[in-house]
Amino acid sequence: MGAITSFFDRMVQRFLPDAFLFAIILTCIVFLMGTVFTDSSPVDMVNYWGTGFWDLLAFAMQMSLIVVTGYILASTPIVKKLLTKLSRLANTPEQAILAVTFVASIACLINYGFGLVVGALYAIHVAKRVPAVDYRVLMASAYSGFLLWHGGLSGSIPLLIATPGHFLEDSIGTIPVTDTLFSGFNIFIVLVLLFTLPFLNRFLMKSKKPEKNTDAAHWQTETIGEMGAAERKGREKNETPAERLENSRIVSYLIGVLGLSYVVYFFVQNGFDLNINIVNFIFLFMGIIFHQTPRRFLHSVNHAVKNAGGIIIQFPFYAGIMGMMVTSGLSEQMSLWFVHISNATTLPLFTFISAGIVNFFVPSGGGQWAVQGPIMVPAALEIGADTAKTAMAVAWGDAWTNMIQPFWALPLLAIAGLKVRDIMGFCVMILIYSFFPIAIGLLLF
Repeated sequence: MGAITSFFDRMVQRFLPDAFLFAIILTCIVFLMGTVFTDSSPVDMVNYWGTGFWDLLAFAMQMSLIVVTGYILASTPIVKKLLTKLSRLANTPEQAILAVTFVASIACLINYGFGLVVGALYAIHVAKRVPAVDYRVLMASAYSGFLLWHGGLSGSIPLLIATPGHFLEDSIGTIPVTDTLFSGFNIFIVLVLLFTLPFLNRFLMKSKKPEKNTDAAHWQTETIGEMGAAERKGREKNETPAERLENSRIVSYLIGVLGLSYVVYFFVQNGFDLNINIVNFIFLFMGIIFHQTPRRFLHSVNHAVKNAGGIIIQFPFYAGIMGMMVTSGLSEQMSLWFVHISNATTLPLFTFISAGIVNFFVPSGGGQWAVQGPIMVPAALEIGADTAKTAMAVAWGDAWTNMIQPFWALPLLAIAGLKVRDIMGFCVMILIYSFFPIAIGLLLF
């Protein structure tokens, strides 16, 4: 295991390009595959790519705000103190890995956007307390918690098919979350991953050969040190009416209370619907209140927006890839191949594997269900497979290959100040390990 971990880490460090170049290479691969394996001409593929290029603008803005608002909130004195206290759970590098993995996993089970930010920020504060920990493995541990999100409370596929009016309701009706999220097989998968991933990550750290510049102290000035920059108060001189307004606590408190009032109203009306928009809303207005003055808040914003550049420029390329995959029929062909080799027992497993492959090119839970749902659900009905388990197989396949797909790692990497090659070698090991509990849950429970 130690040799395998070191091998993947060396290979990724040597050959995996920056996440932006990875998206470009993936674009070229899908373009060629669509031209060769479908009836689409090169001109058609160019059209599919350009037409889909801007389909993720709203989502890109949401993920950019997750990074920005999470940074803003984390740079407030009160949150910094809270995270510092929580970081006291770890006093050694081994404890740091265990604590970060477990906290990130719990946070991702609550909400995927919340989990990505909380995992990264908590890891940074743990690294400050335990500078001897391998910073790259620590951040890979924080990202590993994201593996659980589609089996948790924000899983888009199980929540969608439980909602009246979803696009497959005529075929399968509505499937309650008791048959998906709270089913025996899903609880088994979640619990096994929740309590074994921390020890797997601890083992990855111990099995990796020591290298220079891997401890957290090496990254202090580039990442952790910046976290406190937005908190420098200084002496705020109120010489003009405009400056007095910029330094007014009343302004921040008024708009902050208004924002949190809406949050209360939202939860009263909708229950505990912790979607990405309300998470951003909460982070934003709590950040405004906790920074106390507009000037301190805007100073934090100026530092935070520097971290969102990768998301802003790369998400349109992934939208173009999704456009080529879906419109050309390439994703449909991939799914149908696995359907043809399945029976009632093995369909969930092969659905999971096919979803993992498709997710590499269509890294969006809702988007992937729109592609694979109309294929996998009729197949399940025709051969007598469990439709609820088949739907969850798509969900787990989507979550599974996120471990080696940079799309979702971008927010965490932006906060951590790392490149995708810094953590992906360890994520390959997490991918290999996680296949087994997920496959067991889908086959035997």
